[in-house]
Amino acid sequence: MTTTTGAAPPPTQNRRVMLARGFLTGGVTGVSLAAVVVGIVLGSVPLIVGGACLLAVYVLIRYLAGMPRRAREAAVPPCLALAMIESREAVVGEASDVPVRFDLTVAPDDAPAYRVEFTQDINVAYLPDYRPGGILVVQYPPDRPLKVRIVKRPTPEWEERVAVARLDSASGPARASDPAEGVGATAVGFLGLLLGAALVVLLFRADLFRADLFGEDGTSTARPPVSASGTSSAFMVTVSSVTGTVALGSGQSFLDEGRLGGSVATLARGEDRQRALTVTVQERLLTVVFAPSSTPAASRIDLESLPYDRVPALVQEAMTTLGVGTLSTWQLTADRLTGTVVLRVSVTGSEGAAYLEADGQGKVVRRVSAGG
Repeated sequence: MTTTTGAAPPPTQNRRVMLARGFLTGGVTGVSLAAVVVGIVLGSVPLIVGGACLLAVYVLIRYLAGMPRRAREAAVPPCLALAMIESREAVVGEASDVPVRFDLTVAPDDAPAYRVEFTQDINVAYLPDYRPGGILVVQYPPDRPLKVRIVKRPTPEWEERVAVARLDSASGPARASDPAEGVGATAVGFLGLLLGAALVVLLFRADLFRADLFGEDGTSTARPPVSASGTSSAFMVTVSSVTGTVALGSGQSFLDEGRLGGSVATLARGEDRQRALTVTVQERLLTVVFAPSSTPAASRIDLESLPYDRVPALVQEAMTTLGVGTLSTWQLTADRLTGTVVLRVSVTGSEGAAYLEADGQGKVVRRVSAGG
């Protein structure tokens, strides 16, 4: 059976509505995350709980709002149609099911054929069955023909149709299964996230400024910057109440044995070693951000507990095993914002960016390769 394709595209949802929904989702996410972070900095439990609850309530509202549509779709049997694979692109991963992006020509029995792009998880063992030019069966809701899913086990009747079908490619570009997909939707959502976070920071900027400069008793906690340098070692140390930095000279690296731990010791002594918020390390620059006195202890890092001796091995593993090609830069960040110490080593190179995460003992718990 040969199917002649037409040019009429299937109907789509209102793109403006979906972009507005994406912007709102980004804005609510930005407000919630910023409220939690600002609440941690200020030691405000109501702000932390309010930020978390706002996001939870928004997710619940979105779920409840979609229930009528999901109920309608479940009550109406999906439409079935033959489709031809124009192209496919699989994302390599360690799991048995990997996301595959398909470009299909869909040929309904009672409507013109059209092109559609979508992503569906496929078991790696069955990837050879989905070759370009192959015929398969797809299903979609009657009122949403772009929401296409591959039927992995069609009925015998449809299997017979697949065996004898011949389809022509539909003209025109492929339509996305979700009209809000793409760079535009991502940019709108990211813009909403930034604006939401900025709104929270602006609302609490006075409290944040006061928390950075004054202690709980209202007296100033600022310390004058301290700098030190030597002609042979060529390094500079700068310490204030908010941050501490160590900058190494040419030919030196924080991957040198004992260099990182000793440099951290010059930035924090006594009680200061228990009040770090983040630690960031690059090839020749170390930065420690100190937490205000109102920050909960659960979010602070004990600098004495970090596995400094494991850092060179973690960086070396990230540079050589994550497929970034010729190395350009690396950076290690340590924080405890989630309640447990997390070390993240980010590397960039000629093949892209990648990172790995380790726990407080320096044991790798996650790897994300370049392009993954």
